[in-house]
Amino acid sequence: MSRVGLTPIAVPDDVSVSVTADAIHVNGPRGELHRVIPAGIAIEHTDDTIHVRRQSEAREVRALHGLIRSLVANMVEGVTRGFEKRLEIHGVGYRAQKQGSDLELAVGYSHTVRKPAPDGVEFEVPTPTRITVRGIDKELVGQVAAEVRSIRAPEPYKAKGIRYEGEYIRRKAGKAAKAGG
Repeated sequence: MSRVGLTPIAVPDDVSVSVTADAIHVNGPRGELHRVIPAGIAIEHTDDTIHVRRQSEAREVRALHGLIRSLVANMVEGVTRGFEKRLEIHGVGYRAQKQGSDLELAVGYSHTVRKPAPDGVEFEVPTPTRITVRGIDKELVGQVAAEVRSIRAPEPYKAKGIRYEGEYIRRKAGKAAKAGG
């Protein structure tokens, strides 16, 4: 049995949930999210809890049980509190700034790199070397943060580039001096 899938999801008072045959819609103070539910999974909504149930013991349905429960829990948390990912920029002359809703990065290329903010995601640049990606959809926030990081991923020799806050970069030694002969 999936221990994650069996755990009920608490629904706050300011969140409304509507369940149809194949989808769930969650509406809260920060916005609205919806997701299609695969066949074999049923969602039961009572006054203040959501239960995710599986309708068969097929292998595919058992595999999706905990996943769908986690996705629905993330939807409820996203419309109430939201999600954020923090990035750091390391390197001499590397910096970020916000241009309207877009992010403009100077990270060692001959030109600045512009990353447009997709719908549902906003960028914040508290300092030129820090970026915060915020939104209500956890999956989208993580994807956008990964795309920003991939513009200049940290390299292993000097650890310059864009990294997640607190991410450890394993360093390499570089070229060793040749022995004289």
